[in-house]
Amino acid sequence: MDDFHRDLLFLLHDVARLLRVDADKRARVNGMTRAQWAILIWLERQPGISQKELSEILEVEPITVARLIDRLQARGMVERRPDPRDRRIWRLHLLQPGRGVLSGIDEQRADMTRMVTAGLSEESIEAMTDALLRMKANLTRDSHPSRRGAETETREPV
Repeated sequence: MDDFHRDLLFLLHDVARLLRVDADKRARVNGMTRAQWAILIWLERQPGISQKELSEILEVEPITVARLIDRLQARGMVERRPDPRDRRIWRLHLLQPGRGVLSGIDEQRADMTRMVTAGLSEESIEAMTDALLRMKANLTRDSHPSRRGAETETREPV
């Protein structure tokens, strides 16, 4: 039974699931969703990203992103701007109210990090981060022969 509880893949999945559940609860308390949080974070990191690009990063359908953007736009947090070269494309930009929400999200993320790393040394956290980065690299198409034909790389903020 001990080997079952130490299965790396199950542990990675369970930790990620528990983090998503915690983030969902925290976002709900603030009248938002984890998906909306993710959009704000990505818009800060990549201003002017298109809805299609964002849907690929978040691994959701473009219509789902469009609806989430509609809600964020109605709250004055996000703005759609037409692409100067292709009028079919909307470029997404973070507005000041969205930036204000991001500071709260950053505080929640810092709290989640403290919670999940409680009792771990800085050296352990650094080693774990390095190991996770290596695992991520192993799974990307550039370093894994069976994925070289993959179209997109998965990127998801927590």
